[in-house]
Amino acid sequence: MEDKSVSRESYLEKQIIQDRRYGIMRNFLALILIGFCLFCGWLVVESGLFGENFPAGKTGIFLQQTMADNNKTIDTPAAEQNPQPQADELANFSAVGGVAKTVTLGSVDPASGFKFQLTLSSKGASIAKAAFSEFDDRDYKDPQPLVILSAVDRPRGREILSMANADFVFVQQRLKVALDRLHWESFDVVTSYDGSRTARFEATIENEDTAEPVVKLIKTYIVYPESYHLDCRLAVENLSASEQKVRFDLTGPVGIGQEGIRMDMRKVVGGFVTSAGDVVSSRKVIQTSFLSRNLGLKEATLRYRQAKTIEDKEQAEKFLRVTYKQGGAHFLWAAVINKYFTAILRPVPDEGKDYCDWVADKTGRYYNPDGDRRGDTGDESVGVNLKIASSTLTPAGQLGSARTYNFLLYIGPKDKSLFDKNELYRKLGFYQTIDFMACCCPASIIQPLAFGILAVMKGMYSFVHNYGVVIIILVFLIRLAMHPVTKKSQVSMSKMGKLTPKVEQIRKKYANNKTEMNKQIMALYKEQGASPIMGMLPIMVQMPIWIALWSSINASIELRGAAFLPVWITDLSVPDALFRFSAVTLPLLGKLDSFNLLPILMGVAFYLQQKLMPHQQAASASPQMAQQQKIMMIMMPLMFPLMLYKAPSGVNLYIMASTFAGIIEQYYVRKHIREKEQDESNGLVSVTSKTGGKVKKKKPKPFYKQF
Repeated sequence: MEDKSVSRESYLEKQIIQDRRYGIMRNFLALILIGFCLFCGWLVVESGLFGENFPAGKTGIFLQQTMADNNKTIDTPAAEQNPQPQADELANFSAVGGVAKTVTLGSVDPASGFKFQLTLSSKGASIAKAAFSEFDDRDYKDPQPLVILSAVDRPRGREILSMANADFVFVQQRLKVALDRLHWESFDVVTSYDGSRTARFEATIENEDTAEPVVKLIKTYIVYPESYHLDCRLAVENLSASEQKVRFDLTGPVGIGQEGIRMDMRKVVGGFVTSAGDVVSSRKVIQTSFLSRNLGLKEATLRYRQAKTIEDKEQAEKFLRVTYKQGGAHFLWAAVINKYFTAILRPVPDEGKDYCDWVADKTGRYYNPDGDRRGDTGDESVGVNLKIASSTLTPAGQLGSARTYNFLLYIGPKDKSLFDKNELYRKLGFYQTIDFMACCCPASIIQPLAFGILAVMKGMYSFVHNYGVVIIILVFLIRLAMHPVTKKSQVSMSKMGKLTPKVEQIRKKYANNKTEMNKQIMALYKEQGASPIMGMLPIMVQMPIWIALWSSINASIELRGAAFLPVWITDLSVPDALFRFSAVTLPLLGKLDSFNLLPILMGVAFYLQQKLMPHQQAASASPQMAQQQKIMMIMMPLMFPLMLYKAPSGVNLYIMASTFAGIIEQYYVRKHIREKEQDESNGLVSVTSKTGGKVKKKKPKPFYKQF
């Protein structure tokens, strides 16, 4: 008994000792964890992450430890830093700027001669806002100059501004500074003899210990009268006595507004030149397309921000990169676009080169400031980021101690005629920012057709001076030109409808022998001069033309703000809005604040067109087909007005004009068919393949053959 009690007591003592040790270790680990969290929080606060503005003079923006590899900057822990730094790598650097200030270049007054007005911010020496002088925001109550570029809000009070210098990296020291948080020193606007205006900003990075300057940056913006582009120059100068290897990131144009009423057509576009000298382009859309294997900007940006490892981040960044699918193409420019406007950033190549070779990477970005899951609150935007390749600057005073990076930024409409008039725009292929809805047809077919139609519309406008009338005339002219093809198609379909009872008999007779059934049906078609292919082929031929016509009307900048009727259709780029009312939300239609008459008239036109369709014979032969035709009679006049109720009035005017033109055309084609039937009943030869498809009267035999 005593042995058991002693062993029990010793066991309890050991257990108590172990519990105490465990408690001490647990408390020790908890203290370490709390201390680590406090230390990390202190580092975050000291980094200035939660601060928006910085005072003048020495801003306290210190360069962070990084590891630069192949022009990619990746934050690394202290254990991975260079174990044997050189003397200049031990220094602490800080950025020096000026006070917060805004500078204005250009004007929104059309009489000033400037195409736009830039509001420049000293923060990052960037563009805070760009507004047009010739285009307004289409607000029917109080139209204001259209803002094409604006700041994008980010969490924790940070803003994304166009053309802002972001991270500036010292590659040898593995250090970087976020210059987009610094207010650069700004200077007064200078007006030149040619009317151009220049704004200048400066920032200096200095040695924190010795207060000696290391690198100086000078950034200038130049805008020109009667021009949609501006020049941006960034000069980087080494002020130290040692060689400096540097690189930087540049935020391109961001904050482009949504122009499409029904859908968001904003994209990121990249321009490239192939080895053959052809300018090509690639696109990054916001939403992931079910036809594409690549992620859209929205999902790719979300994955990039949520990536926990370098591998995941690089994998997500792959879908953000603006590249061309075929290798060997050199980068020319990157752009953000909406339905009618674009901002194109072109890094200007060094002298003697056709393309820029100092851009290491270019990526698209999707911004959703309020973080709503659907991304439909209106604050969403897209942008472009550029990573500039490393450059080695020799010590101060020596040849090669400074380098200037030149950029051209086009801010204006997507106008083919404008691009063609300017030799530089034409050479760089800026017209490829224009989007056409190719639908089921190849873009290589739709694009030239659409550009041709736009040219014809502009030519007609010089005589008519009303784009609504131009659309109606153009539709009727195209209908007239395509009439022979349409007529042939409808005649063939009419013949097919007549032959439906005989075809049904053949199908019943040879139901167990499909080979013979198809043979007999084709023989019947050949005998009567009918062909299923000829019935569909004309439609397939016409389809690219009608798609191109629709696309050109939908994307034409000329229709933006163009009036058709003074009271009713005052802007062909928005719904017609016969009268307005307080906004309501309805199923299928969404938010409505106007009564649009054009879609209603379009529904009437579709109903009349269905009534004139030659389908009576088919209906009598097949009850299933008759039922389908009855459904179509009801669905077509209802479906299209619902789908296009909020479509631009120019598009609806085109569809309605085309439908009414089709009704007139069908009337004459059916009249022609009835006349043929009457001639046949009066003893004329039936139209067959043997007669060459033409109705011919029976001719009496010559008298010498009667004997």
